[in-house]
Amino acid sequence: MTLAEPSFADRDGSIWMDGELVPWREATTHVLTHTLHYGVGVFEGVRAYSTQEGPQIFRLTDHTKRFLDSAKIMRMELPYSFDELCEAQREVFRASKLDEGYIRPLAFYGSEAMGLRAQGLSVHVSIASWPWPSYMDPVLQERGLNVQTSSYTRHHVNISMCKAKAVGHYINSILALSEANDGGYDEALMLDNEGYVAEGTGENIFLVKSGVIHTPELTSCLAGITRDTVMVFARELGFDVIERRITRDEVYIADEAFFTGTAAEVLPISQLDGRKIGTGTRGPVTEKFQSMYLEEVHGRSSGHPEWRTPVKKD
Repeated sequence: MTLAEPSFADRDGSIWMDGELVPWREATTHVLTHTLHYGVGVFEGVRAYSTQEGPQIFRLTDHTKRFLDSAKIMRMELPYSFDELCEAQREVFRASKLDEGYIRPLAFYGSEAMGLRAQGLSVHVSIASWPWPSYMDPVLQERGLNVQTSSYTRHHVNISMCKAKAVGHYINSILALSEANDGGYDEALMLDNEGYVAEGTGENIFLVKSGVIHTPELTSCLAGITRDTVMVFARELGFDVIERRITRDEVYIADEAFFTGTAAEVLPISQLDGRKIGTGTRGPVTEKFQSMYLEEVHGRSSGHPEWRTPVKKD
């Protein structure tokens, strides 16, 4: 959001709150909401794209499954079923009257009590949608990101629940991204507690080396849905895809490197820690995946129609 855009608290439209659409400005909660104080909540980032058949939500069922999985991991019992949550996301996007946009489901604890016991708390679910045409400057989609290895370590599997897309996890990401931006970089690369490459602040990472695709194994990394999409594309194109531990210096000498994420889509990495990756610009494999991804989400490809859910009523 730029300074010229309206506050997220002061907009027209509707937000789905606990089973019904309410006016945007009335979608509020109390300052003593437990999640605000202790960070136990889960969310998703979902996107809908314009197609010839109208707006369609990309991989809605996969995002909703991860949302439910995250809640289970965090011991939150959601009061809505898989089907109800899928339909609610369609409903709120229909109400937004957008052709394209972002959808944010959030589950959070209520304000019945304070303290670490987190007992006797109600679980609330909200879903909002808004325009979000590009997470990154479109120029960077071609030129690539200038990335810094972060001084902050990514989560560890015995410190936090890394497979949950949890609210509190993103303190780590915000600190790392702020550090990188303050240093003049576009993004941060985060290492795990043993010094191996993990992911970006909100993206998974891939390397291309001698015609083979490499990506970190899913230990401290979130299982990205865009990551999975690109891995499907890669195998369909005949690439070998290897999930393994990767060291930082391997990124320096890769032929190409790129980030993936629902918000970021597919973004090339042109530099890491002052070293050019490959030619220092977007490589041909990255460009191919960018093209395939955009063709798929906009319904211009017939490869995976099961990944797109129409927003309009059945």
